[in-house]
Amino acid sequence: MQIKQNEVGLVFKNGQFVKILDAGKYNLFFDDVEIFNLNEKFLPKTSELNILLTYNTIAEKLHLIDVKETEICVRYENGKLVEILNAGKHAYWKKTTDITKFEIFSLLYRFEPKNIDLNTLLQNEEFSKLVQIVEVKDNEICLHFQDKVFKDILKAGKFAYWNTLTKHDFQLIDITNPHIPEDFKKQLLLKPEFAPFVNLFIVEPYEKGLFFIDKKFQNLLEPGNYYFWKGSKDVKIDKVDIRQQQLEISGQEIMSKDKVTLRFNFVCQYKISNPHKALLEIKNYSNELYILLQLVLREYVGAFTLDEILLKKQEIGDYVTQNLKEKALNLGLDLIFAGVKDVILPGDIKDILNQVLIAEKKAQANVIMRREETASTRSLLNTAKLMEDNELLFKLKELEYIERISEKINQISISGGSQILDQFKQIFVSLKEEKK
Repeated sequence: MQIKQNEVGLVFKNGQFVKILDAGKYNLFFDDVEIFNLNEKFLPKTSELNILLTYNTIAEKLHLIDVKETEICVRYENGKLVEILNAGKHAYWKKTTDITKFEIFSLLYRFEPKNIDLNTLLQNEEFSKLVQIVEVKDNEICLHFQDKVFKDILKAGKFAYWNTLTKHDFQLIDITNPHIPEDFKKQLLLKPEFAPFVNLFIVEPYEKGLFFIDKKFQNLLEPGNYYFWKGSKDVKIDKVDIRQQQLEISGQEIMSKDKVTLRFNFVCQYKISNPHKALLEIKNYSNELYILLQLVLREYVGAFTLDEILLKKQEIGDYVTQNLKEKALNLGLDLIFAGVKDVILPGDIKDILNQVLIAEKKAQANVIMRREETASTRSLLNTAKLMEDNELLFKLKELEYIERISEKINQISISGGSQILDQFKQIFVSLKEEKK
């Protein structure tokens, strides 16, 4: 029997393996000899593969590959794909100059070959039918869904997925356009995988947002959450507080018409009504409003004397509000209220006014005292006239005074015997007779 250089023979006797025969000529008297080509897969006919693998002499000469149900194996020779192996046990003869390589892949994950380029594999028609290819450009990202469930995000590159066990869907997104479509599932954006690719801006309920792309104003944003793709374009939102704000002018010195220098503490309340104008057209709207308040205050105070200003203190706020309302709108502001907190007088003027005030109060007190004295005297006169006409009333008045005096006496000592008692008796008897 002749066994060629690229062959090997397995000798069986009565169905049992006996030995291996390498290339050469043999005179054999055994029952059976099975010859195998070393370049082909080991597929024995005389005995089962699992039984033959129990012999170390055979197992040592074979590449043994066990592919699971969720796996697939690619066999390479000289850097080229020559065969795709499905689930099961596979055996190949080892060669002296072994150029065969095997690589096992899970069908549940992305195909990422290590020993060969993907483009080379795609030239194989059988392989290209087993995979789904997606290409992502430099200006794109790709959302990968497996069985309609979000899996991950792919950056620029070429990717292959096995299409045998699971279904893969892909959504390509051009990130040169920062806007995210309205129909996009916003709950996906909350996943941590999106953090490197998405900008989140939050405009609070008391704010409005100025939206810019590449430093160009786009539009005004209402309160809410805004998502934008991170890409080649710079996205920015400047937030503006539209709540009521307060501006104070403290210690502002202004000269009145009669050359008295007064210091004012003034306050105004306002809101930003036009954020675009207030932030983009005006460099510093609060400074501008401050200066306008100063000018209007000077205009008003300079037109009146000190006494007039003190009398019209409450009217200053109304005047300022009316005169600044339109000018504030030109700044993008809505002026709500303005008023004087304090008017601080110079020390000498304050002393003079205090003296005037004291004199006025003293004069008022004197008038009141005189008025009360007159009323008291008139009352006494009326009482005297009544007592003059009525002796009993006079006696009662005497008793009233005796009672008042008695209230202030803690102890009374009586001397003189029964004469005092007779006198008190006589008083009461005479009062009774008068009543009759």
